[in-house]
Amino acid sequence: MAKIVGIGANVFDTLYNIPTYPTEDTKMRATASKTAGGGPVSTGLVAAKKLGEDAAYIGVLSDDNGGKFLKQDFEKYGVGTDLIEIKSGYRSFVSVLWLCADTTTRTCVFDKGDLPPLTLNDAQKRAICDAEILMVDGNEMDAAVEGAKIAKENGTKVLYDCGGLYEGVERLLALTDIMIPSEEFSLGHTGCKTAEEAAKKLYETYAPEIVVITKGKRGGIMYDGKEITAYPIYPAVVVDSNGSGDVFHGAFAAAVAKGYDYHKCCHFSSAVSGLKCTGLGARESVPDFETTKKYLKENGYEL
Repeated sequence: MAKIVGIGANVFDTLYNIPTYPTEDTKMRATASKTAGGGPVSTGLVAAKKLGEDAAYIGVLSDDNGGKFLKQDFEKYGVGTDLIEIKSGYRSFVSVLWLCADTTTRTCVFDKGDLPPLTLNDAQKRAICDAEILMVDGNEMDAAVEGAKIAKENGTKVLYDCGGLYEGVERLLALTDIMIPSEEFSLGHTGCKTAEEAAKKLYETYAPEIVVITKGKRGGIMYDGKEITAYPIYPAVVVDSNGSGDVFHGAFAAAVAKGYDYHKCCHFSSAVSGLKCTGLGARESVPDFETTKKYLKENGYEL
């Protein structure tokens, strides 16, 4: 069975590279376009697999073109698909993204489709019991909470990619071992003024093993209940930042599976995320383990 399993969003993305953001009610020619798989947990699983750890997705997909693409995309990267249920007659979760060259930012418009919510079956529950890490992202909330409870009862660590301030998020936060919120989430959820204050409040409220707050271009911080430790970003010429946070979380799961301490996991994940940004596409641009190890060494950090 897979060391790392995930429950969360799986999105059929259409990406457009644009030179600058267009003025409203005008036309602009894109410099490039492509379709790709996306979603926090789904892309994180691909990253973990590309970094050398077995990974599998637990979820529901449609049999429409988007769903077929997403299943095939997992298969292309070696992510397990045996735990996916295929449903007929539904619309897939889709998005359109603008990747802007002059600001190196991305803007997303999405449609969640109409697939029914995931209900965990016996095989999916067993996979969670047998895994080392369950990744969740707040999508499929009820199934994620059920999966997290199963994980806690069976020694499987729960890694939560906290990005969206979804209704009922407290239920999942309370079951989290490895809490990795964005700075925006941490401030929004806690009402704190700084990431440092938010990290402490999240730790005190939910008692995870670790809180790691990602701060984008400013690196991030880690809090283990004793001290705040900063980690850096690593130098990269940014071509495509879309999915860099998703990749960070997948790399963190892979690093935990490799037995690294949490501080080393932060550096490893930051490097993987940075390298991913040097290529186009959230999944295909994820480096392998040896490339990441070499990149860290070149930048003064030894694994």
